Amino acid sequence: MTQSHSALDNGVVTQTAREEANAYRQGEDRPLGGYVAVMAVFAALVAGAAGLAVASGRRLPDGFGAWDLLLITAGTHKLSRTLTKDAVTSPLRAPFARYSGTGGPAEVMEEASKASGLRHAIGELVTCPFCLDLWIATGFSFGHVFAPRVTRLVAGTFTALTGADFLHLLYAKGQQEAG
Repeated sequence: MTQSHSALDNGVVTQTAREEANAYRQGEDRPLGGYVAVMAVFAALVAGAAGLAVASGRRLPDGFGAWDLLLITAGTHKLSRTLTKDAVTSPLRAPFARYSGTGGPAEVMEEASKASGLRHAIGELVTCPFCLDLWIATGFSFGHVFAPRVTRLVAGTFTALTGADFLHLLYAKGQQEAG
């Protein structure tokens, strides 16, 4: 294959990809290139952690019990809400998001930055607890392979915070009904 033929093929592929992306967007601001970059980083981190586990002779845990699943589930929930919604963690999100108002109890609402496709994609990731859940749960899962005791401590701490949040909400509801 000649160099010009290869360049022609690359041009056709690039043009086809642009057309598909534009058709998908339907005029909306969807940063598909930024999403590709974010997915590539996630895949690289997972591949790197898996490679490190294999290279260091780490094995998968023999079991994943109900208690560990509960800790990781509730811990993931609370850590993702803390990172994506707490006012105190807003400096971490500021390069990728803009404040738009208050949200639920002790939470803020933000919109993803539109400064670039990558910043927009990262902004969506760091302002969406559902989006960040995959990253956090994956981190806890690898934590079970590399440092299970520390992982249980961290996940347990965030699980306790989840329980405390629900107790605060239940207490506030009780006060409203009594008042």
